[in-house]
Amino acid sequence: MPVKIRLQRHGKKGKPFFWIVAADARAKRDGKFLDKIGTYNPNTNPATIDLNLDSAVQWLHNGAQPTDTARAILSYKGALLKHHLDGGVRKGALTQEQADAKLAAWIDEKANKVTSKKEGLTKAQEKARAEALKAEKVANEKRANAAADALKAAEATEEVAEEVSEVATEVAVEETPAVEEAPAAEETNEEKEA
Repeated sequence: MPVKIRLQRHGKKGKPFFWIVAADARAKRDGKFLDKIGTYNPNTNPATIDLNLDSAVQWLHNGAQPTDTARAILSYKGALLKHHLDGGVRKGALTQEQADAKLAAWIDEKANKVTSKKEGLTKAQEKARAEALKAEKVANEKRANAAADALKAAEATEEVAEEVSEVATEVAVEETPAVEEAPAAEETNEEKEA
């Protein structure tokens, strides 16, 4: 029975989540598997990989063939390196302590790279947030200045309208002929006496 180390898809549509499994090559992609080795979540940046290193190396020793993606994941986590070093120990080229030291040094170096990438991502996100905040402040200031200018323009037009209405009333008062109502009233009083 040929055994493959491959990914088994889980998760919802558009948000994949994978189990890393050792399964019979003839089994369906999401079907029966022999052993769950770990998980892989590509939705995070960097991708989250949880792998049982000893179990993966044991399956590699037993002849399981990883798929291309599974091979990349096993290489990223150091399972292929451990498998290679164990082969050197079996042949007598290395001692177990030397192999463990090399693997530990490689894992530490890889962890440093991952943490530096995470720090770089967080710095980039903070920088983007700061730039967005600065741009938003500038936009708010422009909006506030535009509103103040509009308010000043409205007040100026109101003042002009008031001045125009005052001038119009003054002109209207000057143009109207003076009607002498008092003499007319006197005439009516004289007529009443006569």
